[in-house]
Amino acid sequence: MNLIDAQFQRLRSQNRKAFIPFVTAGDPDLDATAAVVGELARRGAGLIELGFPYSDPIADGSVIQASYTRALDRGIRTADIFACARRVVDGVLAPRGIPLVAMVSYSLVYHRGPDAFLARASEAGFSGAIVPDLPVEEAEDLARLAAARDFKLIQLVTPTTPRERAVRIARASTGFLYCVSVTGITGERDRLPDELLDQLRWLRGQTDLPLCVGFGVSRPEHVQMLREAVDGVIVGSALVRRLEQGAARPLPEVVKGVGDLAQSLADALNPPA
Repeated sequence: MNLIDAQFQRLRSQNRKAFIPFVTAGDPDLDATAAVVGELARRGAGLIELGFPYSDPIADGSVIQASYTRALDRGIRTADIFACARRVVDGVLAPRGIPLVAMVSYSLVYHRGPDAFLARASEAGFSGAIVPDLPVEEAEDLARLAAARDFKLIQLVTPTTPRERAVRIARASTGFLYCVSVTGITGERDRLPDELLDQLRWLRGQTDLPLCVGFGVSRPEHVQMLREAVDGVIVGSALVRRLEQGAARPLPEVVKGVGDLAQSLADALNPPA
């Protein structure tokens, strides 16, 4: 069984939700990435997203775009990310049963070749991928290749997705359904829209897939608002910003700061007994 399916089954049996942090691979370097992923695994992560830096992301806000630029300026390559992923999976994630998910532009997949990319991603320990610039209408070939490897291809639904199309996306998605909370790009928000809960209730009636909300989730109160309506929450910009803000401090101190923020969000999602 794919690790993503197994993890959501386990969490549901425990009446728990998945805290899903996002980390940019190679920002500030791959050793730091490995350290941060290890810390997140110890601080309550249920799954972890690893972002593949790309020069022209379509959905990412300024914080994640800047992290991608920093990593690319340091010469990060896809092969380096795969090697780092294998290291953290073997050393930290696999023993804990925590799946690793790639957030990757289809341009990077296409450049390597879809089947070759999936083969390398599977070898590196990824259990699935989110490809935000690949619309469902064009995803059939990649979905077929992914299914043959039991590799999950996670699709996104946004607040402006027409309902008929949202049903199609939910039927095509595997692993979980990525529910975008706001109209626009990633980034921290003061509050999440009230209508988000109505959308989640409707989506719950359309699919048995786990529903996980991302974009704008950055505070414990956001997580508390969503806790009863979702199977997981995805947090990226707040963690990436915390890492950026600590660039001048010793790495162990920075990693602890990222871990402290992650712990506050994980505890809001799954309150300690």
